[in-house]
Amino acid sequence: MSAAVVAAARAWIGTPYVHQGSVRGAGTDCLGLVRGIWREFFGAEPEAMPTYTPDWGEVGGVELLLGGAARFLLPAPDERPGDVLVFRMRVGSVAKHMGILVEIGEQASFVHAYDRHGVVESPLSAPWRARIAGRFRFPPV
Repeated sequence: MSAAVVAAARAWIGTPYVHQGSVRGAGTDCLGLVRGIWREFFGAEPEAMPTYTPDWGEVGGVELLLGGAARFLLPAPDERPGDVLVFRMRVGSVAKHMGILVEIGEQASFVHAYDRHGVVESPLSAPWRARIAGRFRFPPV
C-alpha cells in the first residue's frame, strides 16, 4: 500500500493551494490532500468535514488535526514511505499541517500543500523533522 500512497501523493504535485479544497488539479490545502488520497483508496470520507478557518484550532488549544488523524488512521511506530506526517508549525502550538512521506533515509522528502506554493515535494530537513507531532498510516485496503 505504501508505494500506492506515494504514487497517489506525487500525482497531486502542482495542484494549486486552495483553503478547504480537496480536488486534485483544481485546488487543495494540506488536509484536503490527505482527504483526497483517502477517497482514492477508500471511497467516501469517514465523516463530513466542517468548515474551518485558516486559524482553526488556535483558540483553546484543541488538537483537532491530531485527533482526527488518530480517529481514522493507524499509528505508525516507525518511518515508512506513505506515512501521513502531522506537524506543529511552532513550538507549543497545536498541530496544523500535514503531508505524505514519500522518501526515507538521507534523501527523505514529503508531499504537502503549502500556502502560496501549492502541492510540492519538499526535503524532510531537520527543521521539518523537529516539527513532527504525529505519524500515521492509512489502514489496509
